[in-house]
Amino acid sequence: MKPIVLILCTGNSCRSHMAEGVLRAVAGDVVDVHSAGSKPAGYVHPKAIEVMREIGIDLSAHTSKHLREFLGREVRTVITVCGNADQACPLFPGQVNRHHWSFDDPARATGTEEQVLAEFRRVRDGIRRVFTAYGAGLREGAAR
Repeated sequence: MKPIVLILCTGNSCRSHMAEGVLRAVAGDVVDVHSAGSKPAGYVHPKAIEVMREIGIDLSAHTSKHLREFLGREVRTVITVCGNADQACPLFPGQVNRHHWSFDDPARATGTEEQVLAEFRRVRDGIRRVFTAYGAGLREGAAR
């Protein structure tokens, strides 16, 4: 059974889903990746789906979930991607690791359609860099 990595943000509509998609693409064969929120928005932001599709990752089947859904599961690693989720994060059964990598919330972007999409892409690219490197480390550790 693969260890569970749970990625948390407040709304579970953008950042955590983008991180889940990247980590699943990079290391989904060595870890079981999920995302959730402390106050889930109830949807995955359409622009997050759009910008992830641009890099070949499909989030269209993702759903917004509450972190409570994972309290009874053995979560090995919890990664928070926003300050509010970091503060609200409980301990999970079996939790060994905890990381906090904060990213701006692209859902708060304002301006023209292109400016908003540019912000989603900027955040996506930051998430992609961090979670690709993290996933490479997980794969290396699993190979040992």
